[in-house]
Amino acid sequence: MDLTFFARGLAVGFTVAAAVGPISLLTIRRTLAHGRLYGLVSGMGVALADASYGGIAAFGLTAVTSVLVGARVALGLIGGIFLVWLAIRTIRARAAEGAPETDDRPGLAAAFLSIYGLTMTNPMTILSFAGIFAGLGLAGHGGVEATLLTVGVFLGSSLWWVGLTFVVGHVRTRLTPEILVWINRISGCVLFVFGAVAILVALGAV
Repeated sequence: MDLTFFARGLAVGFTVAAAVGPISLLTIRRTLAHGRLYGLVSGMGVALADASYGGIAAFGLTAVTSVLVGARVALGLIGGIFLVWLAIRTIRARAAEGAPETDDRPGLAAAFLSIYGLTMTNPMTILSFAGIFAGLGLAGHGGVEATLLTVGVFLGSSLWWVGLTFVVGHVRTRLTPEILVWINRISGCVLFVFGAVAILVALGAV
């Protein structure tokens, strides 16, 4: 058993999770709108998606990878449309007085599953893990080494989301409802751009 596979998976998981993108923005926005626990559960959904794709790359499941890459147009469209829908909801959202723990927010299970699904619709995630693992000589080992890599990716990604939601949750208590409204509007516009770009890329327009 080579425990360096776990350490390398930890580093890869943390690095991939720390990349700035729509998922990071969405998790930050959820933490600001609904609290640290809600943001953390969302982050765990991302971590599980990272581990899912990391496991596919680690175990060398080329057939699964080919299917996912072949479906990148459909996945891109689904993810892009979902981002646009989230963007519109975010722009229209109103901040509650004080620390907004609204009753109409989706449950924790919905938060986890929705962001897991959104992360899994991004074909670039599997390509990123496949490329990183191949470049580091980590792909296709199977057995214990692949398991250690997958667990490492999950824990590394989780570590990032724990830290991020802790910091954002601390800042959240100092924000006024007016500032939160503007954060919703700005983040919603950025999410809309991400979604529109994803749709255009899937359609081959850019």
